[in-house]
Amino acid sequence: MQHWKAIVATIATAATFAFNAQAQTAQQPIVIKFSHVVAANTSKGKTAEYFKKIVEERTAGRVKVEVYPNSQLYKDKEELEALQMGSVQMLAPTFGKFGPMGVREFEVFDLPYLFDNMAQAQKVTQGAIGHALLRKLDSKGLTGLAMWDSGFLDWTSNKPILKPADIKGMKIRIQSSKVIDARTRIVGALPQVMPWSEIYQGLQTGVVDGQENPPSIVSTAKLFEVQKFMTISEHGYHGYVFIANKRFWDALPADIRPIMDKAVIDATDYFNSNSKKENDDALEDIKKTGKMKILTMTPEEKSEWKKIQYKVHREMEDRIGKDLIQSIYKEIGRTPDGK
Repeated sequence: MQHWKAIVATIATAATFAFNAQAQTAQQPIVIKFSHVVAANTSKGKTAEYFKKIVEERTAGRVKVEVYPNSQLYKDKEELEALQMGSVQMLAPTFGKFGPMGVREFEVFDLPYLFDNMAQAQKVTQGAIGHALLRKLDSKGLTGLAMWDSGFLDWTSNKPILKPADIKGMKIRIQSSKVIDARTRIVGALPQVMPWSEIYQGLQTGVVDGQENPPSIVSTAKLFEVQKFMTISEHGYHGYVFIANKRFWDALPADIRPIMDKAVIDATDYFNSNSKKENDDALEDIKKTGKMKILTMTPEEKSEWKKIQYKVHREMEDRIGKDLIQSIYKEIGRTPDGK
C-alpha cells in the first residue's frame, strides 16, 4: 500500500512540475528579432526603436522586440532567407530585394524618375497599388505589413556628376536589382553590387567610385568622409517594405494581433512623417562638415538624364509587368512618355 502511495505521490509531483513549467513558458514574452543593415540613427533605425517602444509598452511586456542594426545578424543578401526560415521575425528591406526571390513587381519602384515628388509616391505606396503588392509576398512565406517612404536618391562621387556624360565609366555601387542595373548601365556607368556593410570601405579604397542614396543615409554612414561630391539628382525613389515571417505573424495570439496591427500603422506614420525632415537636416549636416560639395542639377540637366533613363521603363515592361507600370502612371497622372 505504501508502495502505491509513493507512486501516486511521485506522479502528482511530476504533474505539478509539468504544470508549473508550462505556466512559466506561457509567461515568457513573445520575442521578435528585428534585423536591419543600416545604422541605429537612420530613419529606419529610429523607427525600429520606436516600434520596439510602443509594442513593449502596449503589450505590457508580453511582446519583446530585439533590434539588431548595422548587419549585426545578417547582410543584405542573407536577411530575407533568414526571415523565411524564421531566424528573425521582422525586416524592412528595400524594394529591389524582392526581385531575386521572384516577386519582380516590387522592382517597379526602382524605375528612374518614376515619381516627381513624395506626394505622387505615397499615392502609390500607401494606396491600393501598394496594398496589392504587399499581398504578393504571402506566397513567399512573408507578410507585407507596410511601405515606408524614405525619399529620393542622389549621387555621391569623387568627381562632379551633373550630366550623363560625367558618370560614364564610373563604378557605381548598386543594390541587387535588374532595374537598378539597367538604369545605371544606360548612362554608361558600371554597376557594382555590394553589401551595404562594405560600402564605406569600398568607396574609401576605390573599389567603387560612387553610390546613390538619400541624404539621411549619406550623412549617417559618413560617406562625406570618403566622397567629395553629392549631386541632388533625385533620380530614383527610395523606400522600404516592412515585413514579417508569415507563420510567426499569423500565429500571434488573438488579443495581441490587434495591438501589433496598430503598432505597424503608427510606426509607418512615424517613419513617413519624419523622413523629409531627416533628409533636410542631413543635407545641412553634410554641408556643415565642409568635406563634401553639394551640387544641384538644373532643370535642363535633369531633363537630359530623364530622356536617356526613361527608356528603362519600356525595357522593363516584360520583367515588371506593363499593366502595373501603366496603373502607376494613371494613379499619378503621368503619360507614357514620362511627362
